[in-house]
Amino acid sequence: MSDTSESDPQALQSQLCFAVYAASRALTGLYRELLGEIGLTYPQYLVMLVLWEHGDLTVTELGSRLRLDSGTLSPLLRRLEAGGLLRRSRTGGDERVVRVTLTSAGARLRADAAGIPASLLDATGVSAARAAELRQELERITDSATAAADDLRRRR
Repeated sequence: MSDTSESDPQALQSQLCFAVYAASRALTGLYRELLGEIGLTYPQYLVMLVLWEHGDLTVTELGSRLRLDSGTLSPLLRRLEAGGLLRRSRTGGDERVVRVTLTSAGARLRADAAGIPASLLDATGVSAARAAELRQELERITDSATAAADDLRRRR
């Protein structure tokens, strides 16, 4: 039997990816409970956050900000549109470009969601300052991992 202590680089508990995965699952589960009160799923909430922050965007712009491809994003947008929270429309200049616009109901939902970030921090015991530090570090890791994966793909 092999050593499974944290000093073993092949132990599950030594893996950064597992700690991030477990934290992500736990946070997503907490969001599920918090967002159920306003009728959104976590991925739908992310879409709404971007639209509340940036206003009308194309599907491509929205996907870029969320790091989602159109195959993943389209069903989310379809459900949000069916729920009356946003509208999708083709632009006059290029029929391939789809613009996403909040409806008045979608804009009003922002007030209902206003307490969710604070509720999440309260539930996890993480201060706003510590959350900002964690976000910065995770963004750095994401950027580095993305660049490394892109580099490995180019070498093949």
